[in-house]
Order: sequence, then C-alpha cells, then structure tokens
Amino acid sequence: MSTTAPILPQGAGYGVVIGIGLFFSVFMIGITALQARYTEFSPDNSEEFSSASRSVKPGLIASGIVSAWTWAATLLQSSAVAYKYGISGPWWYGAGATVQVLLFAMLAAKLKLNAPYAHTWLEIVGARWGKVAHLVFMVFGLATNIIVSAMLILGGSATVTDLTGMHTIAACFLIPIVVAIYVVVGGMRSTLLCDYSHTTVLFVIILVFVFTVYATSPKIGSPTAMHDLLQKQSALNPVDGNAQGSYLTMRSTNGIIFGVINIVGNFATVFQDQAYWQRAIASRPASTVKAYLLGGLAWFAIPFTLATTLGLAAVALRGDPSMKELSALDVSKGLPASAAASALLGKSGATALLILLFLAVTSACSAELIAVSSLLTYDVYKTYINPQATEERILQVGHLMVIFYALVCSIAGLIFYYIGVSMGWLYTFMGVILGSGVIPIALCITWKKANKWGCIGGSLIGFAAGVIAWLVTTAKLNNGVINVTTTGGDYEMLAGNVASFLAGGIIATVVSFLFPEDFDWAATRAINTPVKPDPVPKIPEEDIVKTEKEGSDVKSGSIAEISSKSTQQDIDDELNPEHLHKAFVFASISSIVLFVIFILLIPLPLFGAQTVYTAQGYTAWVAIGIAWVFLSICGVVIYPIFESRHALMRIAKGVYTDLFTKESGKFVPGSNVTV
Repeated sequence: MSTTAPILPQGAGYGVVIGIGLFFSVFMIGITALQARYTEFSPDNSEEFSSASRSVKPGLIASGIVSAWTWAATLLQSSAVAYKYGISGPWWYGAGATVQVLLFAMLAAKLKLNAPYAHTWLEIVGARWGKVAHLVFMVFGLATNIIVSAMLILGGSATVTDLTGMHTIAACFLIPIVVAIYVVVGGMRSTLLCDYSHTTVLFVIILVFVFTVYATSPKIGSPTAMHDLLQKQSALNPVDGNAQGSYLTMRSTNGIIFGVINIVGNFATVFQDQAYWQRAIASRPASTVKAYLLGGLAWFAIPFTLATTLGLAAVALRGDPSMKELSALDVSKGLPASAAASALLGKSGATALLILLFLAVTSACSAELIAVSSLLTYDVYKTYINPQATEERILQVGHLMVIFYALVCSIAGLIFYYIGVSMGWLYTFMGVILGSGVIPIALCITWKKANKWGCIGGSLIGFAAGVIAWLVTTAKLNNGVINVTTTGGDYEMLAGNVASFLAGGIIATVVSFLFPEDFDWAATRAINTPVKPDPVPKIPEEDIVKTEKEGSDVKSGSIAEISSKSTQQDIDDELNPEHLHKAFVFASISSIVLFVIFILLIPLPLFGAQTVYTAQGYTAWVAIGIAWVFLSICGVVIYPIFESRHALMRIAKGVYTDLFTKESGKFVPGSNVTV
C-alpha cells in the first residue's frame, strides 16, 4: 500500500494557483493592451466588457463554450464514474452533458431573434412577465451560479490539497481571487481569448495522458493491456449492476441511473446559467447556432476520453504499489484521476493534472464571475437601484460585482467543505433544486403562448416536488436515516431530479395550453435597442492615410464613431428575422437529431445487448475517443485561428509598425476587423 502523503510539495500548490493565476493576469493585461491599440474595441466600454460588443466569431465562441463547460467535475467526476461503473460512466457523463449545449443552440437562435440586444436572459423574463417573474427566476439563476461555482471550488481545492497538501481554505479563496484579477482587467472578449489558451493547453495535456496510458506506460501501455487489467479487476471486484460484473460493458444499471441524473441536472446548469447566455449574446448573430453545435460536439471529447483514460487506469492499477488506495469519500471527491496520474507518471503526472485542473477551474470560474457580474449589474443594480445609471457607472459596478462574487464563490465552497458536502454529491444534487426551472425558462424564451403563472407555478411547485421526492425516497430506502451519506444515493438523487424536472415542465406546459398567452415579442425586441446612427459619411482615402501617419488618437472623434456605426450596421444586417428563423429551424433539427443519437440510438441498444467488450472492441472504443479529441482540436483550437487570420495579421502589422518603423501602428478604421 502506498503512502497517503501528497506526492508534490505544498509549495507546488501555491506556485500553480498563484503563479499561473498571476501569469494569466499579466497575459490578460497584454491582450487588453493589444485590443485597445490595434482593434476598434475598447474594454473601457460597458457593452464591450460584458458582451464583447456582440461581435465574436463562432470558433472563438465555441472554444469559450468548451472552456466554460470544462468544470473540475468534467475532469474529476467523469473519471470517478468511470472508476465506479466502467466504460458506461464516461459515455453517460460526456453524452449526458453534451446534449444540453447542443439543444441550447435553439435558445441562442431565439435570443437573437426575440431579444437581440439583451444583456441577460433575466432581462427577457422581466420584459415579458414583469417584476414577480423576474425575481422568481433570478433566484433560480443565482442559485445555479452559486452551486456551479461551489462545485468548481470544491473539486479544485480537494485535488490541490490531495496532490500538494495545500490548505483547503487557502485554495478556496485563492482560486477565484486570482481569476477575478484578469476578468476585471479584460472583460468578455479578453476572457474568451484567455479561455482559448486554456482550451489549447487542456487538449495538449489530455493527449499526454492518453498516449502515456495507451502507448508508452510500462504499467499499461496499450488498449489490449488495459482490457486485460480491467478483466482481472472485474473478476476480483465485480461491479454491482453491470453485466457479468464487468467494467467493459455498457450494461450498467447504476451507470444509466447516473446518466438520467446527469442529463436532468445539466439541463439546469446550462439553461439557467448566464455564462452560456452570455456567450450567445457575445456572438455574431449569423453564427450563434454554429458556435453552440461546434462547441458541444468538441466538448464531448474531453470527459469521454480523459475518463476512459485516467478513470479506467485507476481501476486497472488498483493494488499496484504506486497506486493510492481510494475510499468511497475519495471517489466522491473525484480523486481517481489524480491517483492514476500520480501512479503512472509520478510527480510529473501529478503536476500535469494539477495544471490541467487549475486551467479548467479558472476558465469555468472566469465565465461564472463575468456572468454573475452581468446579472447583478443589469438585473439588480440597473433595474432596481439606479435605472438612470451612466455608462461609466455601469462599468464600475460591473468591475465591483466581479470582485464581490469572487468572495461569494470562496465562502460558498468553504461552507460546503465544512458541512461535509463533496463535489460529487453536489453534482448529482443540483437537478433536485434547479431542474424545475428548465422547461419554464425555455418556454419563456421560445414560445409566445407560454403562460406566466403556469411557468412561475411550475418552477416553484416542481422545486417542492423534487425536494419532497428526494427526502421521502431517502427515508424509505434508509430506514428513516437522512444525512449527507444517505441522501447521496443513486436512487435517492434520481427520484429528486426526475420529480423536479417533470413536475416543473408538465405544470408549465399544461397551464400554457389551457390558458395560452399571445405575446408578440415587441417588448423583448425593444430591450436596449441602440439609437440608429446617422448615415456614415464617406471619408477621403487621403484623410485616413494622413491620420495613420500622424499617429493621432483615432479612438475618439469622428473616425472612431464612424467605425463603430459601420460595425453596428454589419451586426444589424445579420439580425434579419427570416435568416434567424431559418437558423432556429436548423438548430432545432440538428440538436434534436444529435440528442437522439447520443442518448437513445447509441447507448440504449448497447445497454440492452449486455455485451462485454473483447480486446478488439475496447481498442475501437479507445480509438474513437482519440479521434474525437483530434477533431475537437481542429474545431476549437485551429479553426478560431483560421477565422481570425485577418485580425491577427492586422495586429501583427500594427505591432511591427510600432516597433520597427517611425510610423504609428495604432488602429485606423478602414475595414471592420474583429477578433
């Protein structure tokens, strides 16, 4: 049995959390400086800070979606369910959390059609149904953000503590604080660019683990060797509910129960999380749907392949002298991945996983910080405290809310830690209290006949139904004992998740059919509608050349204003209702087809077949995961560079001009180049 002492020194934990955090803060300052000097977008503008001027291209949005959706749980919980249920765990985790992003493409298309200038999804609720609905759904929205943030902090701090011995309290506070620094500096666009760098490094480290486990490690080294080790472990420690007790089958009763819980819970954390609405708001109208479909498909590769690698490696190496013995609490904390990484690569593996986890936590945390900042700024401060707030004041409040919520994240993570709630427990619980709002919110955004009181009542009654079903099932199955351990069982969480989701959806839908509204969307389309600019005058070519040579401040004055108007006109042209309706139809067909494939056509026949995979079958399974990783890299690492090639060339030219010539490389409007 291996020692339980941390494999890395405590200083490594502080070095990664503080050092890499400050590095990205400096990196963000550099990006912001380049953006301010060489592009038409200024981070000193509140619209740019919160929504990137609604002009970001699909590849970068897709990369941001991958980054925001890659939580600590994506890396840790996915590996934990692989450790518990075998190969079905990675599938149900990946597919069960991919379909929500794909289906969200429909809401993103409706957002651009019905409220193209909204800052938050709650603004739409308030404009359509008034103050009561706005406040009710605000509770659901903020609860979603707090639970997601707490999971990020819990998972991140638990693994940092396990690998380095860093104090959990220090990790809980330092992780969100270092993230808050670069979010305040850069705003939405720079955050997306930082997310892109995180996503790139994530895929590189994942490939390191994949090729170590399946190609070079003397402990495993090939899919065939992994298959043989898993067969051995299946004989020694058969999995309850799996066909033949094997880790190598999709016939897993507990795996499919987790799949249902995962699907319901993640609907809540996508549809009610401002972070995903924020990326839809920031995207160009013409490419919003494309971004969400691409981002969802690319993200699937991360939990599926990493869990098939590290989660199953933790099973295969059970009993090895280098492998830490894992308790049920360790598994609930999501520690199989770190144990496997340490056993396979020693300190280098632990360091790589620590960096991987830190990047995942910080990128998702940055999305939550700027999302909640927008909610508190526009839906609390501007709506209820200071409706006449100036542009400058809104930007100041946005910055303050980022810092405020970083402290809230820390405190929430600390509270859950001290009451004994782990990341795994919170992950399966979130649908119990949040699931009831999913369908009512979707109806509010997409269906003109949705009934206000039916949706409000469905959300509240569904919440109550979910909690009651959860607690009653716990009491019935555990002889009346209700505590953190008993409430976290599979059937207990399944009952609560399903009751909450179905009760909320059925009540909202039935009442809306019986008492339909006839909303025409005029009120939501009027949200923050910009004043139409005056016709853009023609600027003589010689004036632009003269301005470039003189190096004057083109950010202020008539030229910058004309560039802004021209950019706005481009975005307005993309808001053609006919085109957006076609995008909604395309999103609906594509996402529903993909939902059927991921959740029904692939896993259910495999579940029914009760097949235990041979070495050849398992090798094919692994090969699909690796191929998916490379396709994802093409979609969210290479494609964003290709689509922004003109902007990157313009920035490079500006830097060169500043450094190596006597002229100014400062941005001069002439062509609308967006990053």
